[in-house]
Amino acid sequence: MFLEVHVLQNFSLSNLNRDDTGAPKTCDFGGTRRARISSQCLKRAVRTYFRSEAAIPPEALGYRTKLVKEALSDRIAKRGAPDADALAGATIAHLGLALKKEKTEYLLFLGEAELDTLAASAVEHRAALSQSGKTDKAAQHAMLQALDGGGAVDLALFGRMIADKPDKNIDAAVQMAHAFSTHAVSTEFDFYSAVDDLQREDDEAGAGAGMLGTTLYNSSCYYRYANLDVRQLATNLGAHASRGADAVRAFLSGVIHAVPTGKQTGSAAQNPPGCVLVIARETGLWSLANAFVRPVRPRGDDDLVQLSAEALVGHFQKLAALYGAQAIRYAGLSTYLELSAPAPPVRAVPTMAGLVEGGLAALGPVQGWI
Repeated sequence: MFLEVHVLQNFSLSNLNRDDTGAPKTCDFGGTRRARISSQCLKRAVRTYFRSEAAIPPEALGYRTKLVKEALSDRIAKRGAPDADALAGATIAHLGLALKKEKTEYLLFLGEAELDTLAASAVEHRAALSQSGKTDKAAQHAMLQALDGGGAVDLALFGRMIADKPDKNIDAAVQMAHAFSTHAVSTEFDFYSAVDDLQREDDEAGAGAGMLGTTLYNSSCYYRYANLDVRQLATNLGAHASRGADAVRAFLSGVIHAVPTGKQTGSAAQNPPGCVLVIARETGLWSLANAFVRPVRPRGDDDLVQLSAEALVGHFQKLAALYGAQAIRYAGLSTYLELSAPAPPVRAVPTMAGLVEGGLAALGPVQGWI
């Protein structure tokens, strides 16, 4: 069983995801330059949403960090061990990982429960870990066993790769596409000046600006697409499969509501989606990106978001007619736009909350979580 989320979201002047030059990211699609937001940026926004909106309890989440030693040391110290820092370093060594300037060589995605279990193992095997330069097999086995995902929902959804321990990798249950604009885009330069509040008019530098510069922005209607393999999610959660329903609800809500934070202080592009289509299907996956191979080109009083939504829904219905909709259990559409009544299998859902619950309910007969 799979869940798909298709989102149209029109952002005002913004720079939500920058490239190495500070410009908004772009790509070519359909022979036209488009605005782009990377999948990594969007995933980060969703993971942050889980924590900031309390969509998932903190003990069921994880951290992606190089500061594993510091995190372990804090947890070991709370268990009363006086040599917490040394034990944390020995624990990381027993995991077969290296430290450089007190940090791991690359980011590790570890669940809260995994960190707690590692800290408990460090205290339990304290005597063995205190033997400098020696690897204790029993301690090592216990610590490697702790790397089971710990039921962390974000880890189960987005997966992880540990280069030095490939057997501890977790295949992501989520695929997330780069968002791209439904239309051609051009980047705008914003020239700005900053005034020095304490600079006197008779100063040799004069009364002009204390700083000059340029910032790059665009305004774009993005098509965003993500899908969730529900069975892979259940596999990743393992003994914590009871968290499955909360994980699905948080995933759907996060994809709909989470917004990247790039340059938001200077742009406040807090524009919610105008149109969201959620599909539950037994087999097959359809990105609707090709609805926009020909870029949307509004004329006169045309509404860019309206035209994009019509193209999105129309493309889905063409695919359903061509390939059949037998595998689709649910197709709900929520929008504030004035669209024609959708043709089956799409049904109109008046609220985003109802859309999320409809997608979740469609999984009930299959997973037995609900």
